[in-house]
Parts: sequence; C-alpha cells; structure tokens
Amino acid sequence: MPAVTWNSTATDGKARTGWLRTSHGRVQTPAFMPVGTRAAVKAVDTDDLIAVGAEIILSNTYHLMLRPGADLIADLGGLHGFMGWDRPILTDSGGFQIFSLTPKVDEQGATFKSIYDGSKIHLTPEEAVGVQQRLGPDIAMVLDVCVGLPSPRELVETEMRRTLRWAERSLGEHTREDQALFGIVQGGIDDDLRAESARETAALGFAGFGVGGLSVGESAEDRNRSLDTAFAELPDDKPRYVMGLGDTDGLLDAIARGADMFDCVIPTRLARHGKALSATGDFNINQVRYEADDGPVDPDCGCHTCANHSKAYLRHLIRMNELSAHRLLSIHNLQYTLDLVSLAGDAIAQGRLDVFISDVRGKRQDGSS
Repeated sequence: MPAVTWNSTATDGKARTGWLRTSHGRVQTPAFMPVGTRAAVKAVDTDDLIAVGAEIILSNTYHLMLRPGADLIADLGGLHGFMGWDRPILTDSGGFQIFSLTPKVDEQGATFKSIYDGSKIHLTPEEAVGVQQRLGPDIAMVLDVCVGLPSPRELVETEMRRTLRWAERSLGEHTREDQALFGIVQGGIDDDLRAESARETAALGFAGFGVGGLSVGESAEDRNRSLDTAFAELPDDKPRYVMGLGDTDGLLDAIARGADMFDCVIPTRLARHGKALSATGDFNINQVRYEADDGPVDPDCGCHTCANHSKAYLRHLIRMNELSAHRLLSIHNLQYTLDLVSLAGDAIAQGRLDVFISDVRGKRQDGSS
C-alpha cells in the first residue's frame, strides 16, 4: 500500500475535500501546514499546535541538514521523535531557500554557501532525497529549481526542464517505504510551460504534487491562471500542494480551484510584528486605539488567546517587548488560518463554497477592526 494516499469525499465545482492518509495519521483536506522551518514553529510548541487543530506541519530540509544535521536527527528518532510531534510532517526540499542565495546551478545540483558558517555546500537531487529519508517525514519533496518572477521565458523553460530531470533522478533515489515523495511543478506564469511541467511531472507517477514558483510577487490573476493550468494536467486522485501560500484571499482562490494543501509563514511572521488576522480584517494591535480595549482579538475565535486576553493586554505585551506576545498572537493567527481552511472544507461538503467565500470577503471588506 502506498505510504500516502488521498481520497476525495466531496466536490463543489473544482474544489474538493477529502482525507490524506499517512503513516502518522490522517489529515483532512484542504489542509494548512504551519511552518516549522528548523523543527519548531516559531514562538509555539507542539501542545499549542495540537490545541489550534494542526494536523500536519512542515519543516525545511535545507536548514535541518546544516543544523543540527540529518544524521543527528535520525539518531534521535527522526523528526517526529526529535520534535515530540506524533502527527504527519512534510519536509520541503529547501529549493526556495537555496535559490534565494543565488547559488551556482549545474546539471548535477546546486552549490551555495551555508547561512550559518559560510561553508561551501553542494546539494544534488539525490542527496536532498537522502537527507529527507534520514529526517523521516511522512512526505518528502524533490529538489527543484526556483526562478524569480519576472524572468525571461528562456530561463524559466531551462530551469523547468532541469527540475523535471532532477525529479526523475529523485524518484530513482527514493526507497523509504513509509514515506511518500512529491514532485514539484514549475514553469513560472507561462501557461504552456506550466502545462508541460505538470503533465510531465504527473507522468513520472509521484504520490502527490507541489506547485512551486508562485507566491513570489506575481499578481493574483497570474497565480490563479497558473494554478488552473497546472491542476488541469494533474491527476484527480492525488493531492495538490500549493507551496508558500497562506493569505486569506490566496487560500480561498486556490481552494476554489482544487488545491488540497498549503504552507506559509504568514500567520506566525505577522504575529511577531504585532499584526492580528481577523474575520473582520487584519490589523496591527499596537495601534493606540487598542490601549484600553477589553475585547478579544476576534470575538468569534475560540483560541486560547481570545478566550483569555484582551487587545489591551496584548498591546501592552508588545510595547514591553514581552516574548509571550509572540506566542499569544501566533496562537490566534494560526487558529484563524486553520479555521478558515477547515470551514472552507465544510462548505465544499455542503455545496456552498461560493457563498462561504463571498461571506468571508464581505466581512473583511465591511469590518472595522
């Protein structure tokens, strides 16, 4: 039996909801994955993640292979044992992080400098798989070549085809039976290249598919068209993961097009800057108008933060540089994002996703937070 399977339970137009089954349990989709880049979601612990309803989290191969190292993590029980997290984990190959460092890329792999000590690192597609097999997540991602947008079509095409060749090499290296390997669709915002990449990646027979190279500054229209193009070429019976997407409008757009999985640092990164996500609109809680506000961040939110603390208290913590402000706002922002995706899944099952999306966007436009 495959290490990871996905089964749809309901559809509404192109949107779908279902169950992702892994060796560490099942995940209801659409699913948002909090980002634990270095084996920790910033400012929160695994109990906090369970409390907000996270069913799967993401960690990053590039960072973990450098510190503390894949062999050490393997010796300490793999990522699950190392983190004390017994639910599913997906590891990104680190392609986006590596290629933000302007590496030297050739057919064999990528050469770059470690952000920790400046040492020279050479990573091949095969080694990226090997590292992830030692880390032991439920889902591993192939090493891809990310291209910034906008870029010349020739460059996008060259690196899309290189990603395909690397993907095939990755499949040949992957042997861990309790772990699934996902391919990654590239091609920028060029419809023909996206379609070709998706079609050729699907033909390789991966257990699931990431759509990469988006959420890098392109317009929402270009992103949505690229998703439509890619999804039209991917099999209906395997999960589709939109990499790096986590804002409210982006999530709703992608879910409506048939996306199943997402990850993004937005909820926790914004929290560390004092910004709260809310059903009536996102806002910075450090504004003076919240100085004496005894209400919660969101009266309709059931998270620990909203149940126990006022906006005035959270503003005070931020102004005093108290570390607990990061945790409390992160808990709320994660709860908001996870609830949004979960409720979208419920709406799909009820055949009312369009109404749900319209209601969410209407509240945010009309809100006065």
